[in-house]
Amino acid sequence: QVQLVESGGGLVQAGGSLRLSCAASGRTFSTWTMGWFRQAPGKEREFVAAITWSGPSTYYADSVKGRFTISRDNAKNTVYLQMNSLKPEDTAVYYCAADRRGGGSWYAGKMISDYAYWGQGTQVTVSS
Repeated sequence: QVQLVESGGGLVQAGGSLRLSCAASGRTFSTWTMGWFRQAPGKEREFVAAITWSGPSTYYADSVKGRFTISRDNAKNTVYLQMNSLKPEDTAVYYCAADRRGGGSWYAGKMISDYAYWGQGTQVTVSS
């Protein structure tokens, strides 16, 4: 059974940093595109970042570009999201997701429908 488990969320002051982790199990995701999304209260879930399996190539939402970094450790089947210079508007539940196209795809989607597997989410709260 495929499982994605996020960790690393918490409460941080504006300007601070957090690193989120997403541990995958049940399948080897080393050749899968992986993504991070977030959902703030009362808002739709939105794309944050994605990383392909090879290269790797990375993609970011404009709102986090230059502040967030997505990376992966294929040996550990884990994806990370380093978040620096956090702002109160970054407050949300952050979700890890695995591409629906499976292994070997070079595509990195920004839509919820591009991803088939999701974690349960981890809360990030940034105080002003």
